[in-house]
Amino acid sequence: MTQAFGRSLPAWIYSDPGFFARERETIFRTGWQVVCHLNDVPHAGDYQTLDFLGEQVVTLRGDDGRVRSFHNACRHRAARLVDGPAGNCGRRIVCPYHAWSYSLDGRLARIPPWQGFDGLDLEAYGLNTLEQEIWQGFVFVRFAPGLPSVAEMMAPYAEEIAPHGFNDLVPQGRVTLRPRAVNWKNVADNYADGLHIPVAHPGLSRLFGPSYAMSTGEWVDKLWGDIVEQPSTNWAERSYQALLPAFDHLEPPMRRRWSYYKLWPNLAFDVYPDQVDFMQFIPVSPTETLIREISYVRPDDRREARAARYLNWRINRQVNAEDTVLIDRVQKGMQTSGYETGPLGPSEVCLAAFARRLEEQIPEAALAQAPLELA
Repeated sequence: MTQAFGRSLPAWIYSDPGFFARERETIFRTGWQVVCHLNDVPHAGDYQTLDFLGEQVVTLRGDDGRVRSFHNACRHRAARLVDGPAGNCGRRIVCPYHAWSYSLDGRLARIPPWQGFDGLDLEAYGLNTLEQEIWQGFVFVRFAPGLPSVAEMMAPYAEEIAPHGFNDLVPQGRVTLRPRAVNWKNVADNYADGLHIPVAHPGLSRLFGPSYAMSTGEWVDKLWGDIVEQPSTNWAERSYQALLPAFDHLEPPMRRRWSYYKLWPNLAFDVYPDQVDFMQFIPVSPTETLIREISYVRPDDRREARAARYLNWRINRQVNAEDTVLIDRVQKGMQTSGYETGPLGPSEVCLAAFARRLEEQIPEAALAQAPLELA
């Protein structure tokens, strides 16, 4: 008897403008987006920004120590208030267009008196807030209600994540933005594709051996591999292997585990013994994506810890270079008339789960061809 296989998502949704518009209004308005970690904004006036599909977000620590998230737009004429990915605005946010000023809790504090706004209700024109959730020290926002909380979505993994001390993590370096000429789903698919690792990632294959595995949950997919004890033939990998016992805040098996958690729709946490990264797939257009990422580490200035983080970066720099080529090949191949969809193997559970979630929110994703109403 011939085995029945599932099917991958159809090629047309990886470049179709109408489908991208539907994703923007459904998936991405209701999905949680990470802005930063609380330790990215340690002092009053510190801020981090996020630009996402036309939305402009500023996350700011107030004089009272609280961290809040606002639309990064003045209530007078919509001018962008703060610039750059991060900074400190001092005791107030002052609009560079007409000098309206806001306190650090978002209240409109002052309008220059010569502008003639006597009698305007200042309380009615504070900064517009965003729905915010702080999960394990990370600050998330969303633009419309929809999904469960981040805590609910990540609950199945709370116990295994706990020893990594997410709340105490501090940033290592700054946010990196990497543009890619591919649809955001191609980045997400590649992240959750286990079959390509023994083919296209020789370094990971040496490190993991046959241990790489994956599982799915309702909203989060998990992938993981255990670093083998046999020394690698590559000096960076071999040196990294030798440093793993130094991370004794973890139980011995977890000192050798690389775990990846992909949170619907477009965020992943890479959890290593030596650091934690987030990787955000920011859609720009039907065929453009901005990969936004940064590493966080436990407060640990030991030489062994610093060396392991450097080696981790060196290993994963090569992995990223390999993946960049792969996703470009797939995006180009999806433009041809000779490909519509493909079979999913029995181990491709994360790709099947991603397709299921997408089809539940946008049923047209199951169609082989674009419907007329999306054209």
